[in-house]
Amino acid sequence: MPTLLKLLGGLAAGYAVVLLLAWRFQDRLAFPAPRVPLPEPSARGLADGRRVTVTTSDGVTLRGWYLPPAPSPAAPQRAPGLLWFGGNAETVAGLAPVLRTLRLRGVALLALDYRGYGASEGRPTEPGIYRDAEAAWEFLAGQPDIDVRRIAVYGRSLGTAPALHLASARDIRAVVLEAPFTSARAMARHHYPFLPAGILRLRLDNLTRARALRAPLLVVHGSDDAVVPVAMGRAVAAAGSARELVVVAGAGHNDLFATAGGASRDRVLAFLQATLRD
Repeated sequence: MPTLLKLLGGLAAGYAVVLLLAWRFQDRLAFPAPRVPLPEPSARGLADGRRVTVTTSDGVTLRGWYLPPAPSPAAPQRAPGLLWFGGNAETVAGLAPVLRTLRLRGVALLALDYRGYGASEGRPTEPGIYRDAEAAWEFLAGQPDIDVRRIAVYGRSLGTAPALHLASARDIRAVVLEAPFTSARAMARHHYPFLPAGILRLRLDNLTRARALRAPLLVVHGSDDAVVPVAMGRAVAAAGSARELVVVAGAGHNDLFATAGGASRDRVLAFLQATLRD
């Protein structure tokens, strides 16, 4: 009996330590914040882009790339714009291949590293990345060649949270979400079922924001996504009205466009072209 009590006591103490670490470091788990230099866009095959610096409402300096609207014979005087929000382990420097793939002629594109990511200053938090999204919108909307009525957002994985936050806080024309989760609590249940829900400070409540969304929404999700289950993407797409869901058979979390060949990419581009028309 004393041995059993000692064993149970040791297990309880170990579990308490796990709970303490989960409480203390959950921001670090959600926002790993890789630090890498930000090259010139031309060094990544985006010859007409430029590095930009944006200051948030709480004084944090963000850095990223601005790709102006490429000339188009059919382009109006003011062009539409697209804001890009990456995943939790992604930086702008590493996004160049997908930005080249999903860039639309005649549409400006802005991609900023979240606070604490890449070459941006600060430390990432949930309220902080929402301020980052708002600062990104203010910068893009302030460009003289941009039509503020035609700004869309693209969010991938973690980036679906700031994308939906911005769509609830600003007049956004359209929303594309790649591998969206429903909430931080649902993700914690999926990956850490042994942790009680009460220790979670993060909300990242995509499902509630999706229900209130009025802009057209396209959700793209891999059927074999082991990080964010496709059921979550289905739930976000089913919330409210004006929704479309594309499930890519056989795709995981990080190979969605590679697996689909070009079909999902073409669907995203067609959706943006249709919704961003004047």
